[in-house]
Amino acid sequence: MTALAAVTILLPFLAAVAGMLGGPRLSRALRPRPRTASPVTPEPAAEPAAEPAAEAGPDDVTLVLVPLPDGADGAGRPVEPASGVEPVEGVQPVEGGGPRAPKRSWRESAVLAEHSPLRNGPALLACLPVAAALVLAAIVAAASWSARGARTGTLAVIPTGAVPVRVGLQVDDLAAVTGLMVCCVALAVQLYSVAYLAKDPRYSSYAAFVSLFTAAMLLVVYSRDLIVLYTGWEVMGVCSYFLIGHHWEDRANSRAAVKAFLVTRVGDAGFLLGILVLGASARTFDIRGVLAAAPHLPHTTLVVAALLLLAGVAGKSAQFPLHTWLPDAMAGPTPISALIHAATMVAAGIYFVARLYGVFALDALPLAVLGLLAVVSMVGAALAALAQDDLKRVLAYSTISQLAVMAAGLAVGARDAALFHLLTHAAFKALLFLAAGCVILAAGSNMLRQYGGLRRRMPVTFWSMTVGFAALAGVPLTSGWFSKDAVIEAAQHAALHGDELPAKYREFTAETAGGPNVAFSDLHPLISPGIAWIIYIGLLLTVALTAAYAARAWLMTFFGEYRGEGDPVEAPKLMSWTVAVLAVPAALLGFAGLGKEELRPHVGSALLGLVLLLAGAAAAYLLWNRDPAADPARALGRVRFVLLDGFGVDAAYHLLIVRPVFAASRFVAAFDGRGIDALVVGTARAARRTAGRLRLPREGDPQVYLTGVLTGVVVIAALVVVFS
Repeated sequence: MTALAAVTILLPFLAAVAGMLGGPRLSRALRPRPRTASPVTPEPAAEPAAEPAAEAGPDDVTLVLVPLPDGADGAGRPVEPASGVEPVEGVQPVEGGGPRAPKRSWRESAVLAEHSPLRNGPALLACLPVAAALVLAAIVAAASWSARGARTGTLAVIPTGAVPVRVGLQVDDLAAVTGLMVCCVALAVQLYSVAYLAKDPRYSSYAAFVSLFTAAMLLVVYSRDLIVLYTGWEVMGVCSYFLIGHHWEDRANSRAAVKAFLVTRVGDAGFLLGILVLGASARTFDIRGVLAAAPHLPHTTLVVAALLLLAGVAGKSAQFPLHTWLPDAMAGPTPISALIHAATMVAAGIYFVARLYGVFALDALPLAVLGLLAVVSMVGAALAALAQDDLKRVLAYSTISQLAVMAAGLAVGARDAALFHLLTHAAFKALLFLAAGCVILAAGSNMLRQYGGLRRRMPVTFWSMTVGFAALAGVPLTSGWFSKDAVIEAAQHAALHGDELPAKYREFTAETAGGPNVAFSDLHPLISPGIAWIIYIGLLLTVALTAAYAARAWLMTFFGEYRGEGDPVEAPKLMSWTVAVLAVPAALLGFAGLGKEELRPHVGSALLGLVLLLAGAAAAYLLWNRDPAADPARALGRVRFVLLDGFGVDAAYHLLIVRPVFAASRFVAAFDGRGIDALVVGTARAARRTAGRLRLPREGDPQVYLTGVLTGVVVIAALVVVFS
């Protein structure tokens, strides 16, 4: 089984290498050759008809064949849409078509891309290996579920002089289901991107980085060694930098990429230290070995290591205070936003806590810190989502909030419920982002104020996105309702009963945690009832806020009168059908949890959640219904500007960190120039002046040298005569 997992990781990695090196060449090889002119005398010229479009390699810019004027080359040479199609007046270039592609040209290229996929080299290299990896991940998952227990394998052992590093994999239920989720979302993103980025001249590198991103996340999922896991963790950070800054011509995009890279690096510094402390104390980096040794480690060492690891988790999973990079990361192409938010990067932090849950659960402090950060993140991000104008930023803050719901579940001991919400969130958040891309393609804008009335123009996107918003808000019987209710029920138990949590929340076994059988009751207690109450209240408030901002975005996008320009229509089939397929797990995945008692709905928490859901959605509807052309967020008044700015956290960081660092940098530069450099330059000048004086007797004149010798002889002779 570990061999299949290794091949599952290797396939997207090889796809990335092949896409970088040979994607455009494969497109040129698959492209049909132009027809040669016939030697037979041609018949009288007739009005040339438009030839069918041919798909070109994305790195060579997708080309469209257009009617040729009289006297043109009879071979039917393709002409770029940028010169053959006039831009739509009043419509700005949009992201999926590159920085200079007009909306109509982008759309035509997207439609053409789905008609000739076998001639698109980068698309073949991106989609086929990921599809094969999905099949293998499904086989691994089926084998893991049929034969319970962890399977491990080691490829090599790297001696370090202290603690060895085992290059190997581990497959258990947690890794199997997460790996399957990653491959499903990655394949959906790759298929969708074929049409969405059909006009992008750098599609080949984009697809290759998406494949590398997928391979890195799979390495994190299947790894059995913390150092190997950290390798995949950092490769994801590098890939996110390149993908967020894909359209680097726009300075805002490049700045967003740098910001994401630097903010996550801050957390990763603590993450690496935590791994080293944990591995050095346990004398192994093997995850099962660490979990087995964790109960015997010194208390201080264990707590420090867990808190350092939480720094990396907060950075990767965009939790307060390292969450500010995620909304700005929306500058990247929409499909990569779906991949980051649903299946990679931000999911990695939650997955890591679940993987090493035996370390975090040995003391109440790490779980309490995780729970409090989760409350701040879930409520603050939900409030910020209420005020956003940009549809993608609404979804970005939604991701921060939903990841915090998972972190809250882990904090109260509901590990299975948190992982269940991770899976359902992957389904409906991938759906929402890809559906948002369809809306952006149709309307040519990210702004909610330029939408409206799209339900009749885009029926597939409308119904699919309706399912996604319903799952996000937790409408009963959707996937999000099942998983969110399980987390709320666990928080309610922790708040009301404290240390009397039932065994289903308090125990983990070798099959689920990768370590020895340990009962939490035999160790330190979970978080205190006071912290549990804060988490529980935060979850309930988040339910109402989520329903409100989801209803606002849904109403402003699909109802009322269309407020944008042009005549939007349904997205190309390769995009809309991908979104429609994702609507199925977003609607039905929750029923998969009915087999476990702790994941089944509970009447009390379900009814309370439904009341809060209806309250939040009704408030958004009543405000929207007063004036469907206006934004319901106007009711927030001046508070909206605070929420729109994310509570000014970025401004606070700029004031407290960026400006002092810049001031210190200027001081260091000035001190270096006027102090260190001046000392070095002054020493050099003094040496030159001294050398200038010393070289005067040695000017190279023989007469001077002879005079000096004679003078010396006379002086020496005189001294001899005098003193003798």
